[in-house]
Amino acid sequence: MKLGVIGGKLGHTASPAIHDKLFRILQVQGRARYGILEMDRSDISNELKRLRREGYTGANVTIPYKLDVMPYLTDISREARIIGAVNTIHFTDHGTFGYNTDYCGFGRSLVHAGITVKNKDCVVLGSGGGARAIIQYLFDNQAKSIVVVSRNPHSKTEFDEFTKRIGVETIDYPAFERSCRGDVLVNCTPVGMFPNIDGCPISEEAIARFPAVVDIVYNPKDTCILQAAKRHGAKTLNGMYMLVAQAIGSEEIWMDQDISSSVIEQIAREMEHYYEK
Repeated sequence: MKLGVIGGKLGHTASPAIHDKLFRILQVQGRARYGILEMDRSDISNELKRLRREGYTGANVTIPYKLDVMPYLTDISREARIIGAVNTIHFTDHGTFGYNTDYCGFGRSLVHAGITVKNKDCVVLGSGGGARAIIQYLFDNQAKSIVVVSRNPHSKTEFDEFTKRIGVETIDYPAFERSCRGDVLVNCTPVGMFPNIDGCPISEEAIARFPAVVDIVYNPKDTCILQAAKRHGAKTLNGMYMLVAQAIGSEEIWMDQDISSSVIEQIAREMEHYYEK
């Protein structure tokens, strides 16, 4: 089984390490391999045809290619269509199909951390590609309210259409800092990510208003926003479990089998120190 991750420059990606750990646990190392598939955005159509021709079973897709691949797929899952992004491709005899496992990966990570969103007031920092799956998950799982905080509210037509469709409010950072509070805060910005690990998207005073704080950044393990949240007794979750869970979600599609949450937990524990080498 030939698999890989599609993107531009992918020297930083942890995806091969995650999938290799899974192959070891499932004892399929000799029958499955996962590599890096760097390609030019202008040639995606031909590249997808090439991968299918060369017998690939599937591929993950990184930002910003998650939108670029969509016109060239035979069909797209409900989640991926609503979110407007594909992070998993499955090549079959019947065509090339797109999915979004960021959605279920985020949900699995919340369950793992014991963070509930049903009937909760949720705030999402950022309006980039990573935010859509998370907003949709919060909506589908009956969050009481969802507020998106953006540096330039209403500057992205497609994102505005997406949020209006599900009744999500968008505000700017000054408005958030003045008064916004809630139950669950999710950082979907890259602020605080390696190598700029001293960055924090909001003030510590604002962070202290939330009893649960999630950061989808996974390098470093404890970003500034999570460190501040811990100082104020909040329940916290970094992005590594989500990263592993979305990878396992892709493998479940490609292998056509369920994979135990204990496997996700084992790999996530092993990956926690991946970037500290």
